[in-house]
Amino acid sequence: MSDTEHLGRGRTSSAISNGVVQIMHEYTGRGPTKARTTISGDSVLIVLGDTLSKGEKTLAAKGEGAAVLSMRHSYQQAMSQDMIAIVEKHVDRKVIAFMSTNHIDPDLAAEVFVLEPLPASEQTEEIEEIPAPE
Repeated sequence: MSDTEHLGRGRTSSAISNGVVQIMHEYTGRGPTKARTTISGDSVLIVLGDTLSKGEKTLAAKGEGAAVLSMRHSYQQAMSQDMIAIVEKHVDRKVIAFMSTNHIDPDLAAEVFVLEPLPASEQTEEIEEIPAPE
C-alpha cells in the first residue's frame, strides 16, 4: 500500500470512528472515549472502549451485567441503520451484514460490518478460500 493510500484509509477510518462515536452519544447520552476502526478487504471492524455509562457500571458491579448487555444490544439494534449509513458513506460500498457485541470488564464493544464483495476486476487483495471441514 502506498503512503497516499495509507493516508486515505487512515482518514476514512477516523471519519468512521468519529461518526459512530457521535451516533452512540446521540442514542445513549454518552459516547465511548476510545474508538479504533480497521478496514480490511470486505470488512470494517470498530473496537470501542469506555462505552458504559456510570449507571450501567453500577448495575454491572451489583451483578446485573446480563441486564446491561441486554440493554446495550437493544441500543445497538436501534442504532444499526445509522451506523451502517456512516460506514457505507465513507467506504462507498454496501454493508451486507452488521454484528455488534459488548463486554463489561474490560469495558469494550465491537461493531463488525461485512461489505458487499467488489467485482473480481476491482479486488486488490487475494481472497483466501477456507475449505469446509469434512
